[in-house]
Amino acid sequence: MTFNEDSRVKIPTILHFIRLGYEYVSLRNQVWNIENNIFPNIFVNSICKINPEITKADALRLLDDVSLCLENEDLGKSFFEKMIAKSGIRLIDFERFDNNTFNVVTELPCKKDDEEFRPDITLLINGMPLVFIEVKKPNNQDGILAEHKRIQTRFQNSKFRNFINITQLMVFSNNMEYDDSSPVAIEGAFYATPSYQKPSFNYFREEDIFDLNTILSDVDEAIENFILKDNNLVGIKNSPEFLTNKNPNTPTNRICTSLFQKERLKFMLQYSIAYVKTATGLEKHIMRYPQLFATKAIEAKLEKGIKKGIIWHTQGSGKTALAYYNVKYLTDYFQTKKIIPKFYFIVDRLDLLVQAGKEFKSRGLVVHNVNSREEFARDIKSTSVIHNNLGKAEITVVNIQKFQDDPDVVRNTDYQLNIQRVYFLDEVHRSYNPKGSFLANLNESDPNAIKIGLTGTPLLGTDYNSKALFGDYIHKYYYNSSIADGYTLRLIREEIATSYKLTLKAALAEIEILKGDGDKKMVYAHHKFVEPMLDYIIQDFEKARIAMNDNTIGGLVVCDSSEQAKKLYEIFESKYNRSIFAEETLLMAAEPAVSYGSKMKIASKVKTAAVILHDVGTKDERKNKVEEFKDGKIDFLFVYNMLLTGFDAPRLKKLYIARVIKAHNLLQTLTRVNRTYKDFRYGYVVDFADIQKEFDKTNLDYFNELQSELGDEMEHYSNIFKSQEEIDAEINEIKEVLFHFDTLNAEIFSQQITQINNRSEIQRIVKVLNNAKSLYNLIRLAGNYELLEKLDFQKLSILSRDANNRLALINAKEALEGNVDTSNLLNIALEDVIFAFVKVKEGEMVLADKLKNILQKTREMLGGNFDQKAPEFISLKEELERLFKKKNLNEVTKEEMESNIKDLDKIYLDAKELNRKDQLLRAKYDNDEKYARLHKRLMEKNPLTDNESKLFEALQGLKREVDAKIIHNSKILENESFVEQLMFRLVIDQFKNKQKIQLDAATTKRINGMIVKEYMNEFHGKVA
Repeated sequence: MTFNEDSRVKIPTILHFIRLGYEYVSLRNQVWNIENNIFPNIFVNSICKINPEITKADALRLLDDVSLCLENEDLGKSFFEKMIAKSGIRLIDFERFDNNTFNVVTELPCKKDDEEFRPDITLLINGMPLVFIEVKKPNNQDGILAEHKRIQTRFQNSKFRNFINITQLMVFSNNMEYDDSSPVAIEGAFYATPSYQKPSFNYFREEDIFDLNTILSDVDEAIENFILKDNNLVGIKNSPEFLTNKNPNTPTNRICTSLFQKERLKFMLQYSIAYVKTATGLEKHIMRYPQLFATKAIEAKLEKGIKKGIIWHTQGSGKTALAYYNVKYLTDYFQTKKIIPKFYFIVDRLDLLVQAGKEFKSRGLVVHNVNSREEFARDIKSTSVIHNNLGKAEITVVNIQKFQDDPDVVRNTDYQLNIQRVYFLDEVHRSYNPKGSFLANLNESDPNAIKIGLTGTPLLGTDYNSKALFGDYIHKYYYNSSIADGYTLRLIREEIATSYKLTLKAALAEIEILKGDGDKKMVYAHHKFVEPMLDYIIQDFEKARIAMNDNTIGGLVVCDSSEQAKKLYEIFESKYNRSIFAEETLLMAAEPAVSYGSKMKIASKVKTAAVILHDVGTKDERKNKVEEFKDGKIDFLFVYNMLLTGFDAPRLKKLYIARVIKAHNLLQTLTRVNRTYKDFRYGYVVDFADIQKEFDKTNLDYFNELQSELGDEMEHYSNIFKSQEEIDAEINEIKEVLFHFDTLNAEIFSQQITQINNRSEIQRIVKVLNNAKSLYNLIRLAGNYELLEKLDFQKLSILSRDANNRLALINAKEALEGNVDTSNLLNIALEDVIFAFVKVKEGEMVLADKLKNILQKTREMLGGNFDQKAPEFISLKEELERLFKKKNLNEVTKEEMESNIKDLDKIYLDAKELNRKDQLLRAKYDNDEKYARLHKRLMEKNPLTDNESKLFEALQGLKREVDAKIIHNSKILENESFVEQLMFRLVIDQFKNKQKIQLDAATTKRINGMIVKEYMNEFHGKVA
């Protein structure tokens, strides 16, 4: 038995919002501005209510201003600033949040010209559509992923700018629990904020324990009945599935409680959103849930009078962003206590000062840098909390080295009671020796200051214990949780190849003879050792680029000494600098690498590198090199001590460690490669560090190192590396699944999988091929040579692409087959199939984009039709089926694409016209699709009457009678025989007695059967 999202998720969620204090608004008698979906009547009345000093004319002028600013190409930034403004006419009353108007509506169309989408649920605050929720039924194949694709496509469509600009929060849910074992977020409830490109979907794991009895109110039965009638779903009222899904603890209802109970919604709208200027444009970010709960935990500590503590959030979890959010939140927190806060961000390195300043500026904070002893002395003694003349929020960024100065210089002797200094101390696991002057002077500067330590790897030893220095933990967020939430990647440790070990051992022996008992540091910097090491690194990295089908990834070599780093760079410049290929590479930049055979090898080559050492180049030169690496202009960096901590470059995916790194620095260094990047599932660590010990170390060395640092907290870092057992199991699965296929010849492989029509089987192949790319080096280094002989990893991308195309085609065919519910057209990204071209030229790509766009519009237009049994719809569906079943899409020519575009355009226009007529008819029946379908069936072939208005009167009367009886006692639907008898009497009464439509026994039975089937389908959740 199937169920739809209306009865299983949408209506129960709407009722949950009623319990949270929202009022349901029917769209039937409402007016809203179609350009931005603001409800003017609700808006004007609400604005006048929260701003009692203004007139309705003032409110209408404000509505015009709001509508105008929503037209901007600024991702809604100007509207957001109006929304949270505390001066002038307020759009939202944040001081008395209950004073605002909270409504929930369903199927509110976001429409411009002939394009539209309808979120399942929209929340209005003071008549403004600030939130929408999209729901899918559980286990709906491709449901969440397809919704991600659709929303990304919509957000890139300039026609929807106004709707994107006004939206602050979105939730996407298939009402399932999170599957933390899956690398892709396809199950659960996720939240995001809009983007003009690809929104970032976040998990939400509630940490507070709610008393639902105090948060939720009961839903009046009359209101529930009204909502069911308004959505033409009276038949589900007492169905067991509907009753089950009204539970407040379903995944969708839980995330709605977490985000949209009024106190939490107030917080989210005021403090959780940040506009960030990046190199590629303006982005809109939203607080991750660990940042939210850390912020609340800081407040709880302050309320208890505790003024210091540590935020332990794993690397990559956004600690600088956390500080930014807290500048906003704590400013308001202290202002309620008539205290003015002054914020400092303390770092221990100049490069981190620059980096932090850049991060804060990108989010709109004014950054005041302290660059001298005198400047810091003036700042710490100043009674002014900001340095800018505009009154903007500000933070002072200072290097902790400044606290090494004379304590008499930095001591604050004129402390003002109404000023509260707040120190955020970055990376409190280093440079904070309690025996030195740094901490003493920091304390001396203001003994009353609040000190919040930020770290991903606190010191847990006995000498310099972080907790002893900075107090207890305020909030913790561990590596395992970060992996499960998709914020960081797991790491894979790779040993170097046996053949290479032997080469290096021979080189070492030769150097020992040459050097005698020379300095080991110089031995490992000798060109006879360094050159084969560099050869291995470059070859390994280039193979990784090929296997991963991504030439944008970067590499970092952590060298044994600064001398070794210099020698590696010197040899690279003389042997590997491929600037001569720059022009050819640029020409290839727009071409798919897998389509060009030998050219792909050039594109994957390492061409540029840089050495980052404190004594090489100027500070500005080093800074520029680092930025060029982050931007993808440099392939490789050679370092010794620099960039091992605080260096954030998502494209860095291979780390080569050529020395043993001690203490907390080990985890810091390893996690340089843990940032999420495109679709990567892992970061890779190549281990040279066991060279001096005869290459006999194993993964246990790393875990022992971590264990000594993490102590009892080790369990929360157990997933940092993928275990050998997990790797072996996945390699065995790859070998088993691919055993029967020819993976040496891509053409034969393609022919073999073309014969597979079973979705599950092709899904297994897709899964292992994609994973084989991720595990390529592990397969090689694990000694699975028989698999290497079967798989040419330079062909992995082609094999994987073909397998993915085959899966997409199977999905499309199943959706288009007559025995499969056509509504799946909405859930299958059919347009992706058209990119299954082996050779694509520039002109063909333009056509392919055009074909994709018209196919998407056609698919959505057909998929949105509520009467998919209508002859006209079946005819259009068959036309679409004809286009995509007639031949292998890999062989589609330019001429066929042009023909398909023309045919699709006709199907689209016909589908649009069909939908227009169907929508008009549905509106006649108060948007009840059941009766619109009945009307059409009774007017087809041998019409029941030539007077359509008579038929409408009969069906409308029947609808009123049936709905009233079901609302009064919906359990009648549990007895189909009783329903048939009841309907039979009502049909005769409405058609024959009241409308004088002649009926014979057979016709009466046919009408009765159709009506009963519609209501029973609704009750059981079946698709009509």
